[in-house]
Amino acid sequence: MMKGLIHICCAPCAVYPISCFMNNTIDIMGYFYNPNIHPFYEFDLRKQTLITYASQMNLRVIYSDEYPLEKWIQQVAFRENNRCRICYHDRLKSTAIVARRGKFDFFTSTLLYSKFQSHDLIREMGADLEKTYGIPFYYEDFRDGWKQGIELSKNLNLYRQQYCGCIYSEKERFYKKIRPDSSTYDYRKSEKKGSL
Repeated sequence: MMKGLIHICCAPCAVYPISCFMNNTIDIMGYFYNPNIHPFYEFDLRKQTLITYASQMNLRVIYSDEYPLEKWIQQVAFRENNRCRICYHDRLKSTAIVARRGKFDFFTSTLLYSKFQSHDLIREMGADLEKTYGIPFYYEDFRDGWKQGIELSKNLNLYRQQYCGCIYSEKERFYKKIRPDSSTYDYRKSEKKGSL
């Protein structure tokens, strides 16, 4: 049986890809490493949601002890237009390193489930990291299961975040929602809907 390591950005994005691997009888293990998520409260909420989901699915997950937010911000500062490229590379590289150490047959990411991410860029980086670290990158377009994943995550009552994760995506998601006649945004209303 093949053994794969999948980088998990959050539980809702993991639901569909994990179900695909389990249906194909691949021994899949998760890896949670996301220094981009801001603020820490949001990081911890996503981590706790994954812990709950993993226990429901009997999914083994490696949780990184690191939360190097400062390092992530330093890498992105003055390169905000390329922040996704930097962010993808950081997380995929960390996953490849862990996969090589753990003698996995391949590594991949739940980022490939999201229709908001650049699949071409992720695929290109995965291929480059495959060459560098000598462990195959598994590419599959999990966007085909976008709606199914949303329904499954809702049925499991998983917390569904409102933005990708970084401080910049938080601003893009919420800042535009503030009306000119208002200086505040009601987060409670948005939390009920969920988007990613």
